[in-house]
Amino acid sequence: MVAAGARAFLVALLVATPALLMPGTRAETTQMIALIGLVAAILTLVEYLADAPSLIEFRSAPPFNRIRFFSLALTVILLTLICRGSVLPTPLTDGLIAFGRMIGEAMDFSFSPVHLMLLAVPGETVVEEIRPLAGLAYVISLVTILVFVALVRILDWPLGRGAFNFWINLPLYDPTAGGDILRRLRRDSHVNVALGFLLPFLIPALLKAAGVHATSLSWAEPQTLIWTMSAWAFLPASLIMRGVALIRIADLIEEKRRRAYAQADLQAV
Repeated sequence: MVAAGARAFLVALLVATPALLMPGTRAETTQMIALIGLVAAILTLVEYLADAPSLIEFRSAPPFNRIRFFSLALTVILLTLICRGSVLPTPLTDGLIAFGRMIGEAMDFSFSPVHLMLLAVPGETVVEEIRPLAGLAYVISLVTILVFVALVRILDWPLGRGAFNFWINLPLYDPTAGGDILRRLRRDSHVNVALGFLLPFLIPALLKAAGVHATSLSWAEPQTLIWTMSAWAFLPASLIMRGVALIRIADLIEEKRRRAYAQADLQAV
């Protein structure tokens, strides 16, 4: 109960962080954020209190979800501080803006995701304000992927805490449907990795098309900017992590099958 409550509180706090740190948040925006935070907290509490989750994957295979949460939290907090620095500058925000601008300029080359995201933003002034956010968010997502891959390769995730429970950790995955489970896991892992690689390029194109043919985002609104950049960087990293995790689970199942077949052959002899 305590662990589930702590997770629910952290999720609600993450949702409310931009509104808490940014000055001048409107009352309507505060009410909407409070509602979203409450729903997210209740969902997290229920999922972690239940014997078997219904939505959250890899619940009992830490630190998969912890890495994703801390990556998103770090992205949202740093982007919020940078946006706050444009209104209420401090030495901390000035240092973050300079660091983000340096990373953004380094990542802003032809056909890079950061460059494409900047092309989707209307106005040269807004582009200069968004470059530090885009560069910092994308670098955090890349580091997140590298950390998880290192965790899988070096620390032998998810076996560090014992046997892997397929039913609890993949509640939305039916191992009895759709043919061989190994083929399905590998297929889904490839789809997730491919989508994770393509989304940083596709999202700017979709935002540009939405600005032309539909209602454009309010890039001058700090909270819209923070969550858009966070989602643009976090969703692809999360998909790639899921793809790497699925291929790892497929390898474990194949290894277990190989041992079982070898043992059966020895018993038959």
